[in-house]
Amino acid sequence: MNDSRGRTGIPHWIEFGAAAIGLVAVSPMLLLVGLLIELTSSGPMIFKQTRVGRGGRTFNLYKFRTMRVQTQGAQFTAADDDRMTKIGRFLRKTKMDELPELWNVVTGDMSFVGPRPEVPCYVELSNPLWIETLRVRPGITDPVTLKLRNEDVLLASIREDRERYYLETLQPYKLLGYRKYIQDRSFEGDVVILWETLIAVLLPNSTPPPTFADISKFVSENLRA
Repeated sequence: MNDSRGRTGIPHWIEFGAAAIGLVAVSPMLLLVGLLIELTSSGPMIFKQTRVGRGGRTFNLYKFRTMRVQTQGAQFTAADDDRMTKIGRFLRKTKMDELPELWNVVTGDMSFVGPRPEVPCYVELSNPLWIETLRVRPGITDPVTLKLRNEDVLLASIREDRERYYLETLQPYKLLGYRKYIQDRSFEGDVVILWETLIAVLLPNSTPPPTFADISKFVSENLRA
């Protein structure tokens, strides 16, 4: 597998410092959220899951736990997933569940901006789109994630085989978007994406998300290209 870095985004030494400072700055919030999780449901406050990173190497991604422990189900989450706890729904909606990923940035497994890391069972290492995607570190945010910030609501509206839709339509949509991001990647562009992410968190309705038709049309047109 090609382990090259692709086009340069924000250097890791800058991300390392910013993530370390960020962890210290939000530590009171981390403690408060962790305490709320402990008080409202049984199980650890931190959720750890294996994801695929740069070069196909796996790593442990850390998030606040938003689901009940010892539950089985899909590797993705829909808005109507009954595995989620009450505090978990709030954390997901506000994206606060992703704050522990700052540690993944400190360790170098992730960047602030980059393709979202996937679970191993959903990664096809022989797929050219995956090969391209895994050339760079995965990230906390990226242009595709911004567009699909309603992904859980989108999946909840599917009444048939959600996993099939995810693998055959939604994941190709993501991979095609990741490829474009990697091709256009730059330091300035990553800073803009971080700013747009902050705006999206504060004003979630500022930009309309893609519809089923938009996603299907994009995938159909670009997979043929």
